[in-house]
Amino acid sequence: MTVSDPRPLTGEPVALDLLNTRWMLEGVRQDLLADEEGLGIWLRANGLDGRFAADAATLRHTVAARDALAGLVDRPGDPGATARVDAVLGHGRIRATLTAEGPGEEAEFADAAWGPGWSAARNYLDLLRTAPDRIRSCAHEACILHFFDTSRNGTRRWCSMAVCGNRAKASRHYARTKDN
Repeated sequence: MTVSDPRPLTGEPVALDLLNTRWMLEGVRQDLLADEEGLGIWLRANGLDGRFAADAATLRHTVAARDALAGLVDRPGDPGATARVDAVLGHGRIRATLTAEGPGEEAEFADAAWGPGWSAARNYLDLLRTAPDRIRSCAHEACILHFFDTSRNGTRRWCSMAVCGNRAKASRHYARTKDN
């Protein structure tokens, strides 16, 4: 039986989706990567379950990659955070390939347990190349989720308008009406 993904925000680029394996629920921090079952859910959600095992070593390395990415997203340019992400990237490489379909690239790892974390770190590099100003944290003070802003004008503020955006609107409305 496949367990459904309990996270409130999914479908972000893999680097941010890895960060979003931690979220708040009624004021309590949740962690999808608390165990191997949660890792399996995350691997499935990102199409990585056929390539990597949901075992203890992969869990340990994926959590290390998540922590490294979180440090860099929260403190862009921080030398220590940059070094931690660079260390994760050191566990894999891209090998150029040529097949009957044409040229391509293939990720290689000395230890496959680093694969999911390395893939997320590599994706973060792609996001930095594409639009670093579109990597965002939700503007709601109680939310710890991240997203890649794909709105036309780049002004998205909430992980979800239906959840965090609505909470903010309700708070402003309450503040306006409570004094009346």
